[in-house]
Amino acid sequence: MNQTTILLWAFIIALCATLGSLFFSEVMHFIPCSLCWYQRIFMYPLVLILLINLLYPDKYVYKYALPVVLVGFVISLYHNLLMFKIIPESISPCVQGVPCSVAYINWFGFITIPLLSFMAYFAILALLILGKKGSTKNEK
Repeated sequence: MNQTTILLWAFIIALCATLGSLFFSEVMHFIPCSLCWYQRIFMYPLVLILLINLLYPDKYVYKYALPVVLVGFVISLYHNLLMFKIIPESISPCVQGVPCSVAYINWFGFITIPLLSFMAYFAILALLILGKKGSTKNEK
C-alpha cells in the first residue's frame, strides 16, 4: 500500500470512530464515562490531522499523529482491562457519573464501546506504523 492509501484508511477509521461516538452519545443518549471522554479527546483531532495531511501531504505526519494515537491507545487498553475485570474498578478514574464498567452495548457477548475504541486505535496505530516503515524505506 502506498502512503496515501494508508493515511486514507487511517482517516476513515478515525472518522467512523468519531461519528460512532457522537451517534452513541447524541442519538442513543449514552452518557460517556471519564475514560470514554479521554479517548474522544485523542480520537477527534486525528480526523483533522489525517484529513489535512490527505489534502496537503506532509512527510512529518507520523511525528504528530503517532503520539496522539499512542496516548489514546493506552487509555483504551486500560479501559478494556477494566471492562474485562482484569483491573479492579476500585482504581478506576470514574468516581462521578457513569462507571467506567457500564456496558451500553454488548454485541455477541463481548463487543462493547470501549472494545470498538480499542480496535479503532489499534488499526490506526498499525496503519501508521506500516506507513512510517514504508516512508523510511522510500527515503533511503
